[in-house]
Amino acid sequence: MKKPLVITMGDPAGVGPEIIVQAVCSGAFVHLDRPLVVAGDMAILQRAAAACGRSCECRSGSRLALGSAELVLGDYVLPVRELSRLEPDRHRYGQPLASSGRAMADYIRWACDASLAGDAAGMVTAPINKQALQLAGVDFPGHTELLADRCRVDEVVMMLAGERLRVCMVTTHCALREVPQRLTAERILTTVRITAQSLQQHCGLENPRLAVLALNPHAGEGGLFGDEEPRYIVPAIAAAQAEGIAASGPHSADTLFWFAVQGDYDAVICMYHDQGLIPLKLLHFEDAVNVTLGLPIVRTSVDHGTAYDLAGTGKASPASLVAAVRMAAGMADRRER
Repeated sequence: MKKPLVITMGDPAGVGPEIIVQAVCSGAFVHLDRPLVVAGDMAILQRAAAACGRSCECRSGSRLALGSAELVLGDYVLPVRELSRLEPDRHRYGQPLASSGRAMADYIRWACDASLAGDAAGMVTAPINKQALQLAGVDFPGHTELLADRCRVDEVVMMLAGERLRVCMVTTHCALREVPQRLTAERILTTVRITAQSLQQHCGLENPRLAVLALNPHAGEGGLFGDEEPRYIVPAIAAAQAEGIAASGPHSADTLFWFAVQGDYDAVICMYHDQGLIPLKLLHFEDAVNVTLGLPIVRTSVDHGTAYDLAGTGKASPASLVAAVRMAAGMADRRER
């Protein structure tokens, strides 16, 4: 039997538990040739099943070593590693609490450690609430930073991917006015390097074609609209090319994505968050996957938040979770080969 993937349950007050139940009950994982284990809370998962109108049964023990119990959803048996025992009545939908923050951090840490130890093939994360993490005293703004610290990695890259487009960010969550100050040739080059190496290792691309975007309109128009291109971006591209990486640019963002979607490039290196996320979500609003590149483990995630407005309704789409699990399974297969 192949090593399992761990799905972390995410925020108990959000849609994470429901999309896990919905994905399982839809039959999306029936033909997956790798077992799944949920790191989470059985009582919260049972509440999610009820919200989705699904009957379920909880039983102790698990056929998988990583599981401690099993949630039976129709014909599908879902192993669960019970890492918290929260009271659903106290953890109402849409309300971030310190106890929720501690629980979701525990899910992430356990899944990361299991992956680092080689007991799990990788991890897939459901959405978390950053406010709850802060209330719990977890001093990380999100998954990526927590995992990088846990894996003792200094540099990681956030990639958002769908079947038609992959985008990777040089800067991520910061004010737009801070982006030019955060750009350096070394930071851009590091992003290009990690992207190229990861696409080779995880996606089977022998020589990934990377389009590096400009920061300014029309790639700066010869300095008329800014000088970040000649100062930082052009030197980074030249250095990447000298290392044998198939990087090109700087490309004007207003036209490049059309060519990327036609298949001319394997990934687009974006200077800031919305530069890449707007076109990505236009094409892959429901099925995009968030991948952390540069970690020594496989980690994919849904590309949406806790959706407090939908939590408890059973209406949240599991499409992104299904895509994240399938992508993680493919990445794990390539790593093992």
